[in-house]
Amino acid sequence: MTAPMEEHVRERYAKGAEAVEPQLCCPVDYDSGLLAMLPQEIIDKDYGCGDPSRYVKPGDTVLDLGSGGGKICYMAAQLTGPGGRVVGVDMNDTMLALARKYQGEIAEKLGEDRVRFCKGRIQDLDLDLDQVAAYLEAHPITDLASLDAYRSWQAETCRERPMIASESVDLVVSNCVLNLVDDHQKKRLVEEIYRVVRPGGRVAISDIVSDAEVPESLRQDAHLWSGCISGAFEERAFVEAFRQAGFVGVTYDKWDPQPWQVVEGIEFRSATLTAVKQPLARQTERGHAVIYRGPFAEVRDELGNIFPAGVRIAVSEELFRRLQDGVFAESLIFLEPAKALLPTPFTAPPGTERPASVTRGGAIIDPGATCTPGGGCC
Repeated sequence: MTAPMEEHVRERYAKGAEAVEPQLCCPVDYDSGLLAMLPQEIIDKDYGCGDPSRYVKPGDTVLDLGSGGGKICYMAAQLTGPGGRVVGVDMNDTMLALARKYQGEIAEKLGEDRVRFCKGRIQDLDLDLDQVAAYLEAHPITDLASLDAYRSWQAETCRERPMIASESVDLVVSNCVLNLVDDHQKKRLVEEIYRVVRPGGRVAISDIVSDAEVPESLRQDAHLWSGCISGAFEERAFVEAFRQAGFVGVTYDKWDPQPWQVVEGIEFRSATLTAVKQPLARQTERGHAVIYRGPFAEVRDELGNIFPAGVRIAVSEELFRRLQDGVFAESLIFLEPAKALLPTPFTAPPGTERPASVTRGGAIIDPGATCTPGGGCC
C-alpha cells in the first residue's frame, strides 16, 4: 500500500470516529449483554464484519489488532474476567482517542482496568509509535548521523522493549482490519501474529475474503481499499498464509453464505478464521490413541499426522491433549492407556496403529457422543 493509500485509510477511519459511516461495516449480531456496558458512541462508531470476542476464554490475555474505538476490546474484557488482560493496537489517533475516552469509566464498571491501547501498525507489533513520536521530538532527524542514531534506537527498542512481547498473548483477534494492510506486508503481519502468540495460543480473525484474486485495477482504488474490499485476502490464500506461518488447525469457523458486496463479478464476504499455534516442542510416548469418527476415509493435519476412519492411531501425550482442545475434538474419540507407559520420546510414524490391548480398560473420551452410558441409546 502506497503512502497516499495509507493516508486515505487513516483519514477515512478518522472521519468514521467522528461521524458514523455505515459503508465501513457489515451487519453483525453481537451479544447484547456485553454491549450493555459500552457507551453508545463506541457502539455506533465501530466498523467490523464479525464477532471474534466470542472466542475469548476466562483468564486470557487478548490482543485486538486494529482495535478502532475499542468495542471488541471492552467486550473481551468482560469475557476474560478478573486477572485477564486485553491490549488494543491501532495506528489511528482519532480512533485511539475514542477508545481511551471511556477507559476509566469501563474500568470502574469492571472493578479493575483490564484494557490498554497502543499506537502501532499491526504488521509491526514490536514498535510503539507513541514511543517513536517521543523519541523524534527529543531527537529530531536533521542529518545522516541523527538518522543512524534513530535506526539504532529503533532496533534496540524492538529487540529489548517490544510493544507486544513474543509469546505473551493467549488469543489474537481482529475484526475486518487485516485487509487494510499492504499486500507486500501481509506475510510479515501473519508472522508477527505468530510471534506474539504463546505456544498453544489461538487466533480468531474476522475479515473479508474474496472468491477470486482481486485484479490490480481494483487494488489501486483507494475508496475500495479503505472500504475493506480491494485489499481482501483471496479465500484460499487466507488459510495458506496462516499455515505457512506455522499455525495448525486452521479453520473457517464462520463463512457468510451471502456475499457482502459483489464488485466486477467477484464476491466479497465475511469469514472468521481460527487457528492454534503449535505447542508441541517435545512429544512423549505414553500409550495414547485416537479414533477418527468419519465420515471421510481419512483426514490429515498440517503436521502430516494421518487419521484413517475407525482406526486406533498412536499419538503422543502432547498431541492427545492438544486435539482435545481444538477444532478436531468432536471428530475424534480419545483413548487413554489402561496403564501409562514409562515416558519415552514419541517416534512412531504418522498413521501408526495402536494395538487395542494398550488402551483396553483405559478411559474413553468421546466429545462427539450424543448419548451417555446407560441412557438407552441402543
